[in-house]
Amino acid sequence: MTDQNALTTLIEPEAAALGFDLVRVRLFGKGDERTLQVMAERPDTRQLTIDDCADLSRRLSDRLDALEAEGRDPIEGAYRLEVSSPGIDRPLTRLKDYADWAGHEARIVLTEAVDGQKQFKGDLEGIDADGQIAVRHPRTGVVAHVPFALIADAKLVLTDRLIDATVPLSMEGAEEEIIQDTSADEEEETH
Repeated sequence: MTDQNALTTLIEPEAAALGFDLVRVRLFGKGDERTLQVMAERPDTRQLTIDDCADLSRRLSDRLDALEAEGRDPIEGAYRLEVSSPGIDRPLTRLKDYADWAGHEARIVLTEAVDGQKQFKGDLEGIDADGQIAVRHPRTGVVAHVPFALIADAKLVLTDRLIDATVPLSMEGAEEEIIQDTSADEEEETH
């Protein structure tokens, strides 16, 4: 059985060496159909470009291959390496994520019930004075306080508000394409 914490400890410095923050490391699937999923982001943009993903993938492949050659392969058997940006409806895996994304809707699943509930969906209010995650229920306005240690899974919910708050890394070239398309249409209409 592969230790997820050991994988995270192995992968985190490789991501940091490229200037990326590690968001999540997860090994899932069975047999030869396993996938090692690595999500990372640039701290300033909260995203990765395709080139960033390729750079991190090459770096991790080299590191994992070197460990295998030394007889210290952290993952026995075959698996696929998947490197990506966390995306818009990203997983919330670090305590700071709950402060960074305050004001946005999240879905949180706990390992054990808090106030009789194991699932919460509502607007993140950030981190309270006791270090718990504050989540405001959308209809009642009641704020639940959830211990970070009990969170099994959490992610942002895709909403218009989230889309509006998420700025793409680059719009370079988009305006040129629009201008070129418009020019071509105008030429066709005048001839």
